[in-house]
Amino acid sequence: MVKGLFDLTGKVALVTGGNGGIGLGMAKGLAMHGATVVIWGNKPEKNERAVEELRSFGGEVRCESVEVSDEGAVRDAIQRIVDEFGRIDTAVANAGISIGRGSMFDITNEDWARIEGINIHGVFYTLREAARHMLARGETGDRGGSLISISSTSAIHGAARNEHYAATKGAVLTMSRAMAVELGPKGIRVNSILPGWTRSDLTEKLQGWDKFNSNVISRAPVGRWGDGDDFAAIAVYLASDHSSFHTGDSIVIDGGYTIY
Repeated sequence: MVKGLFDLTGKVALVTGGNGGIGLGMAKGLAMHGATVVIWGNKPEKNERAVEELRSFGGEVRCESVEVSDEGAVRDAIQRIVDEFGRIDTAVANAGISIGRGSMFDITNEDWARIEGINIHGVFYTLREAARHMLARGETGDRGGSLISISSTSAIHGAARNEHYAATKGAVLTMSRAMAVELGPKGIRVNSILPGWTRSDLTEKLQGWDKFNSNVISRAPVGRWGDGDDFAAIAVYLASDHSSFHTGDSIVIDGGYTIY
């Protein structure tokens, strides 16, 4: 556990999709700096490995399987966190899916419904219910909280055959800005992270494709894939009190891909 400027001791953080990739990287950063961490994930073996790794930092860790597209399930799971730990200080809405298709003409209504359910509705339900608790806590004099959504660089640059995914990530970006305006007067800040090409289950097939690596990944000035650990520090900063004047932002972490 790291003490110092960004000490998160006493804070409780939720990370959806926190059992791998970007979510686990962020959860590790939070746990390393003293936060109690709750992760939501739907794959038992990945959950177990993630919990074991997070507990190695010495803090409290909980894991639960929650279907984020289910409004009632999210509400109940948020309440369980509050019941056990008394508070939620940071909520990271990271859970998301991608549905690969050969072209835009192959994207079905079912694809749209599924990807919207998790990537848009799931983010909204998670952040809204966390905010509901933060507002109630604020009425007792304990104001504040940090909401973090995970968008994507797909929200700001074009990617063929990715229209449905890009649409959901653009929605996350604008939704987070609206939340920042509404919740700012109550001391709750809302920021969105836009990851570039990052190693995760969603990109597993692409990682081993030589043509993709030579034509796409090589374009990034840093010349490599991102890893979950590349997102640990931003999670710690946004969860800390030192980001209290930072809200409504869209923070691109992509190795420079979108500027080149």
